Amino acid sequence: MSALPRARELGMMSCHVCRLVTTYSEDPHACCPRCGNALHIRKRGSLGRAWALLIAAAIFYLPANLFPIMRTQSLFSKDDNTILSGIVELWRAGSPDLAIIVFTASIVVPMLKFIILGYLLVSVQRSSNWGSRQRAKLYRFVELVGYWSMLDVFVVAILSALVHFKVLSRVEPLPGVVYFGMVVVLTMFSAMSFDPRLIWDNRKSQ
Repeated sequence: MSALPRARELGMMSCHVCRLVTTYSEDPHACCPRCGNALHIRKRGSLGRAWALLIAAAIFYLPANLFPIMRTQSLFSKDDNTILSGIVELWRAGSPDLAIIVFTASIVVPMLKFIILGYLLVSVQRSSNWGSRQRAKLYRFVELVGYWSMLDVFVVAILSALVHFKVLSRVEPLPGVVYFGMVVVLTMFSAMSFDPRLIWDNRKSQ
């Protein structure tokens, strides 16, 4: 099937903020008539920002897994848990379902985001024509699952608040949870910085 025309060829462009479709303009100072945001045919510096944020997230991912994220302290013991050791403890404590959920949200999802975003960026830079539809679906998948990576941060925050009501035990967040939160935020910003319309710019067929 021959390629469908692009918005620019039809004299149209869309606002990145409110998604209003307007008449195409080459004026660098053009603004959206509805929300006033600057209009441009593609996000400026999209690839550079997305790469920078993704690399920063990858750097933070190491201490996020190596440093403990939570300290559980009682009258007779004190334990510091990393993400992996926490998953193991959940499994040993008889909560395999919860362990699988935490493993998926904290290990599998971030790794998938790194791989998918890296693949999308490389494929766009190499002007790949292969699988535009599939790559667009991968991008939507990254956007969909991105927020679930915050599960560990929420668990630590909730436990810290609840356990503080007990006199003889407490839960404290440790530096690992900060690094993990940075990983989640940076990968989300990386996905937001990437312009998915770049996927279709070099296609020869639908």
